[in-house]
Amino acid sequence: MNGSFDFLAPESVLAAVERAFDLALDGTLDPYPSYINRVYGLRDHDRGAYVVKFYRPGRWSYEAVLDEHRFLLDCARSDLPVVAPLPDSGGQTLAELTVREGSSESEGEGQAQFFFSLFPRRGGRNFDAESEEDWLRLGSVAARIHAVGRSGEAPHRAVCLPETLTAAFVGELLEGELVHPDSRGELEALCAEALETITPLFAGAPLQRVHGDCHRGNILDRPGEGLLVIDFDDMMNAPPVQDLWLLLPGQASACRRELALLVEGYEQFLHLDLATLRLIEPLRLMRMVYFLAWRSRQRHDHWFARAYPDWGGKAFWIKEIEDLREQLGVIRQSLDEGPLLG
Repeated sequence: MNGSFDFLAPESVLAAVERAFDLALDGTLDPYPSYINRVYGLRDHDRGAYVVKFYRPGRWSYEAVLDEHRFLLDCARSDLPVVAPLPDSGGQTLAELTVREGSSESEGEGQAQFFFSLFPRRGGRNFDAESEEDWLRLGSVAARIHAVGRSGEAPHRAVCLPETLTAAFVGELLEGELVHPDSRGELEALCAEALETITPLFAGAPLQRVHGDCHRGNILDRPGEGLLVIDFDDMMNAPPVQDLWLLLPGQASACRRELALLVEGYEQFLHLDLATLRLIEPLRLMRMVYFLAWRSRQRHDHWFARAYPDWGGKAFWIKEIEDLREQLGVIRQSLDEGPLLG
């Protein structure tokens, strides 16, 4: 699949949704903040409110997006607080749009192909955990989602292991001329050292379907209803602790109280192997590498060049290497200190 969001014009979005989902829209198209996909709020003439998500071309295969949808539908059938995709007129949750030259905003030649899905619009306010009860609620919601995650598979989704996923991202960064020549050797050596350190820690770690990006920005509070978990776009096969550490306000060693409450809430529904808590800081380093690789793929987008004009320069790579080295130090210190929770 190829193409760019530069091809995606508002009229193309509206026409594609109307055609695929047999809707009569009122012309409203409200852009949502999303640097990965393109997401818009829509309304029909019966005041129905929807959100359409156009997936970034080339990021996920058709089958990988369906893995996300199956997970969401499994959660919805278990009455979990998620927003599941709606079926189109043919009963499918994933539609396609091909935009050709002359029917887009782009002046370039060729065409772009997009996968897109429609969801009911469900709002909420940001949920900032403050009380002990808040942290227990977060832990219990994560456990309920993981209970469903265990019941199925996502064969087309990433497997969150350093020797496969992170090593591939490192290789991607070192290809071509992404890294400044003065920093390339240092980055390569540092990443090799980090992978050698963290890879053995994942031996035997349980892997299952998880949210993958379960930070507090993806948890909403709906007064009178409870919490709502959104944005499963990064779902993956990973140790369950992946969906706990992102909820913490800082490094695990500085958040022992919050972590203990998360685990307590989690274990109201599922057992958590406390030995896997040692994966928290390695997972943080893996996410840092992931973001570097993912941002590198977006460097040719017009909006990205405007938002991050200094990305990829010498000063940029000096700072990123410094951050990675510091995180590797945190990992080593955490291993020396022993278990996070007694």
